[in-house]
Amino acid sequence: MKVVKEKFAELDGQIVRSFTLINDHGMEVTSIDYGCIITRIMVPDRFGTIENVVLGFDTLDEYVQHSPYFGAIVGRHAGRIKNAEFELDGRIYHLAKNDNGNHLHGGLQGFDKVIWHVEVKENKDDVSLVFQYISKDGEEGYPGNLQMKVIYTLNNSNELIIEYEGISDQRTVINVTNHSYFNLSGNLKRNILNHVLTLKSDRFLELDEQLLPTGQILSVENTVFDFRTGRKIRDGVVSKDQQNVLAGNGYDHPFLLSENNNDEIYLQDTESGRALIIETDQPGVVLYTGNQLSEDFTIRGVKAQRYLGLCLETQGLPDAIHHPNFPSTIVEKDEIYRSVTKYKFKTN
Repeated sequence: MKVVKEKFAELDGQIVRSFTLINDHGMEVTSIDYGCIITRIMVPDRFGTIENVVLGFDTLDEYVQHSPYFGAIVGRHAGRIKNAEFELDGRIYHLAKNDNGNHLHGGLQGFDKVIWHVEVKENKDDVSLVFQYISKDGEEGYPGNLQMKVIYTLNNSNELIIEYEGISDQRTVINVTNHSYFNLSGNLKRNILNHVLTLKSDRFLELDEQLLPTGQILSVENTVFDFRTGRKIRDGVVSKDQQNVLAGNGYDHPFLLSENNNDEIYLQDTESGRALIIETDQPGVVLYTGNQLSEDFTIRGVKAQRYLGLCLETQGLPDAIHHPNFPSTIVEKDEIYRSVTKYKFKTN
C-alpha cells in the first residue's frame, strides 16, 4: 500500500495538495487538503475495469466556482438550520445565512472551504490521511473553539473508513459528514436513476417547502421512501408524492436508520456490477439524488445534469437543535464528538 502526494493548486498563496491512497488491489482514493475533498474513488467493475465512481473536478478553480459540496467534509453542522439561528443555554447564536435565510452545511466558509493540516500514516495493511483544523469561537456564528480531526483510511478489503473527532471548549452543536456524490456506472457513463438502493430504515423526516424538517417523522410503509427490500432511484423521481415533488422531483430526505454497523445502506449498479455498502454509527442518512444539479458546467468532460450522482450523508438529523424529538447534536464542553462511517466497495 502507498500514498502519492502531489501539488494540486495554489489558493491565496497557500499550496493545496492532493493525496492518493492506493491499496494492493488497485483501488485508489484521492483527496485534497482543501475541504478534505475526495476527488476520485477508483474501483473495479465486474470485469475488472477500474473507473472513478464519485463526482469531482481536476482543478481547484472548478471546486471554488461550481461545486455543490462534491466530496467535501461539511460542518460544523451538516444540513439546514432554520432561520440560521439557535438558542443554547439562554443565548441565541446567529449563524451565516447561505440558503434562503437558513444555514446550510456549516455556512459561507464551512469545513468544505478551508485548508486542513494533513499527516500521512502508512501501515502494512492500510494507509491513512489525518486531517486537522481548528474552528475558532464565533466562526460562522458557532460557539466554542473546536479542534476537529477527520481520518480517511483505505485498507486491503477495499474499504474506505472515515473517522470524525472533535472537542470544543464550549457547549456547542456538531454534526459532520462527507458529501460525496456516488455514481457506480464508472466515469459518469450513465445517470443514477437505475441504481438500486436498499436501506434499513422504516422512518424518514417530512420536509417543508424550504426542505427543512417539519418535526414529523413519517413511516416509509406504502411509499416510494420504502427502500427496505431495494428500490430504483427512478421511483422517487417519477413519483407524484408531494415530498418528492418539493425536493425537486427526487429525494433530499433524512432517513432514520433502524440498524447500525450491519450493512444498513446498500447501493448497486446492476449494469457495471459495482456495489457499495455503507455502515455507520450515526442515527440517520440523508439521501440526495442530485435533483438541483445545474447544467452550466462540465465534470471531467461530462455535462453536469440532474441525477448524475447521489449522496448518502451519514449524520445526525438536520435542524435537530429545533426539534427535541430528534437525537441531539449538542456536544458538551470538553466532550469528545466521535463518529465512524465505513464504505465498502465490491462487485456482483
